Amino acid sequence: MDQGTLGAIATVLVAVAFAGVCWWAFSPRRKKRFDEAANLPFADDDDSDLKEESPNSGEQNNQADHHAGDETDRRN
Repeated sequence: MDQGTLGAIATVLVAVAFAGVCWWAFSPRRKKRFDEAANLPFADDDDSDLKEESPNSGEQNNQADHHAGDETDRRN
């Protein structure tokens, strides 16, 4: 086998894999699942409204901000 034959075989395999992924992604059986997943960022989080903030939540946020600043300082 020469390099041209291996290239042709690789091209055919990649084309078959691409066709398989397209078939899987656009299959009518998966449409409902993909539509639900596409709308997840817009879903209301009803549980967050019911939770009360704990007294330490502000302190935890300050610590997280402090740690994030440390990482940026290290990168510079």
